Amino acid sequence: MAKLLDGINRPADIKQLSPKELETLAQELRQEMVDTVSVTGGHLASSLGAVELTIALHRVFDAPVDKIIWDVGHQAYAHKLLTGRRDRFRTLRQYGGLSGFPSRDESIYDPFGTGHASTSISAALGMATARDLNGQDYNVIAVIGDGSIGGGMALEALNNTGSSGTKLIVILNDNGMSISPTVGAISKLLSKVRFDRHYYEANESGKRILGSMPLGKQATRIGSRLKQGLKSLLMPNTLWEDLGLAYMGPIDGHNIAELESALSQARDYRHKAVLVHIITTKGKGYGPAEEDAVCFHGVAPQGSKIKIAPSYSEVFAQTLLRTMRADPKVVVITPAMPEGNCLSPIQQEFPKRVFDVGICEQHAVTFAAGLATQGLKPVVAIYSTFLQRSFDQIIHDVCLQNLPVTFAVDRGGIVGDDGKTHQGTLDLSYLQLVPNMVLAAPKDENELQNLLYTAINSGRPMAVRYPRGTGLGVPMDEKFSLLPIGEGEILREGGDLAMIGIGIGVHSAMDAANLLAGTGIETTVINARFAKPLDSALITDVARHIKRIVTIEENTLIGGFGSSVVTLLEESGISGFRSHCVGIPDRFVEQGTQAILREKYGLDPSGIVKQVLEVFPELSGRKLPTLRP
Repeated sequence: MAKLLDGINRPADIKQLSPKELETLAQELRQEMVDTVSVTGGHLASSLGAVELTIALHRVFDAPVDKIIWDVGHQAYAHKLLTGRRDRFRTLRQYGGLSGFPSRDESIYDPFGTGHASTSISAALGMATARDLNGQDYNVIAVIGDGSIGGGMALEALNNTGSSGTKLIVILNDNGMSISPTVGAISKLLSKVRFDRHYYEANESGKRILGSMPLGKQATRIGSRLKQGLKSLLMPNTLWEDLGLAYMGPIDGHNIAELESALSQARDYRHKAVLVHIITTKGKGYGPAEEDAVCFHGVAPQGSKIKIAPSYSEVFAQTLLRTMRADPKVVVITPAMPEGNCLSPIQQEFPKRVFDVGICEQHAVTFAAGLATQGLKPVVAIYSTFLQRSFDQIIHDVCLQNLPVTFAVDRGGIVGDDGKTHQGTLDLSYLQLVPNMVLAAPKDENELQNLLYTAINSGRPMAVRYPRGTGLGVPMDEKFSLLPIGEGEILREGGDLAMIGIGIGVHSAMDAANLLAGTGIETTVINARFAKPLDSALITDVARHIKRIVTIEENTLIGGFGSSVVTLLEESGISGFRSHCVGIPDRFVEQGTQAILREKYGLDPSGIVKQVLEVFPELSGRKLPTLRP
């Protein structure tokens, strides 16, 4: 049976559809998203909640001339389906396929690439200002969720927007959620509208009163003041208007006719920036997602491997929970990621010692610094890709003052399907250049729990970086151990070659050494454990006896772990050594499974062996065995 969606190849194709056809189209969009994401994985609930909004946007505005910027972009799947990408939609988040987020490289309908929160208003204001300076005439629309609008960058942009006098439309998609339920004063402000139906009754009463008044300018002014008075008594719109934006709403975000009416008014309002407040349900139209929007925020693809060990995130949370039970001074801060960091059980047991500060990474770090000045032991639980946003605070507020803040850096290295915006391939470089910072990465989940325990009790800034995914299934120590800071270990000895790995690179080095052993090449493997400070005594001693040195890291090679090792050897005056650094080249890593990307960049055992034999051809000569998974 033919579907309406099959005939939609560009936004203009939906402009002539009837109201009934639009309802059908909304249903088909939701079904296509559910069917696709159940296979590919992806951000389902957010996009399900924005279907009617997306339809209304593309009926009222004329993209790509008009610019629609999606904050974060995980609510833009319907936008992709309506803008010529329907035939490729089932390649979503796959290697070589469609991005899970808006991308300028992918479509002219994506005027700004996104993936991190709270950027849309800043970008939109820049576009609108450029439009005015260039003497052009088009609309710029920023679509931002209630979780993102509390971010510091969004508030800075709103402050600038209100005073600029620039024509801009901000759509606040309010569903009470980011990944988790939104927190903070702005969320509470919005919830007064979301859950108080009195405003809708007052709004309808205002319309009836206005409609019954005689015509005339004076009556219109009186009626408008009466309506505004009713509105101001019952809803918190004054925040936006005090910032200099005209406020419209709240609007039913699942009523296409109401949305079109509101968006048309916002489009035609020429005096200043407009904020259109719409209320939606995250996961709308798909029962399981409506009932548990947190679970269905991000959906794993079909065929995901059965876990043979806890994930690194789970080991982090289990370690933290045990540590908090034993030490009342340990607290944890998360910027809107309690589920992603597996903190929910800790929140339940220690609700006053777990601080979800919202999508405010900069604040999270400086808040932790303040806690540390008063004798607490704060742990900032954060993804590598989001820690980038707080770089100045790491330098100025934590490390410059040498405060004991622990950074639990989740998703370090290649993350996979979320692509360029979410890969954690820069942290070893940008963290090790900060004075006073200690930087470690565990070879397995047991070492993770001991490094975390060491960091929390180190009395100084320390980051522990660990990968996405399950652990190796190694035995776990029942009692935590304090590991000597800056001390690595030799895991295997051999005289032909030395591999120095950090983090997940250690396991790959051991597998590569096994492959090489099959050809008679004997390899020393070192678990560096610390990227800063390096175990200079161990590394230089090995290099004096073994002149072929290979470093392995899942991080950019620019300023990374390998670069530090080579610099150490050169400064130590060791002569005659030859080195090769295995890692990520100077580029942003695309989407794809971790396995595909590690193979592409030569980070898997076979890729490491290939590089070794190319750099040190004198070792070559025998056919290598195949490493079994």
